[in-house]
Amino acid sequence: MLWAVGAEISMAEIGQAWQNGYAERLIRTIKEEEVDLSEYECYTDAVSQLGRFLNDVYMHKRIHPSWGYLTPAEFEAEWRHGHEQPVAVH
Repeated sequence: MLWAVGAEISMAEIGQAWQNGYAERLIRTIKEEEVDLSEYECYTDAVSQLGRFLNDVYMHKRIHPSWGYLTPAEFEAEWRHGHEQPVAVH
């Protein structure tokens, strides 16, 4: 399905765990800062709360030292600002 839509598969090779470092760190953060501290009533509640955590906390409140103490949303905004294409005026 991924190839059908032109997506590139991002997966570590067998026995090469260090290739998934960023994904593993994100999963650890979700477990430590959301899952372990919450009691979900049902699957729907868990999905809702995880979405809230990722959108509200992780993306907009949680700073990252490796990105100059910016949140992911701030880092992305700065990156996009630095990569804007000039607008052609005719």
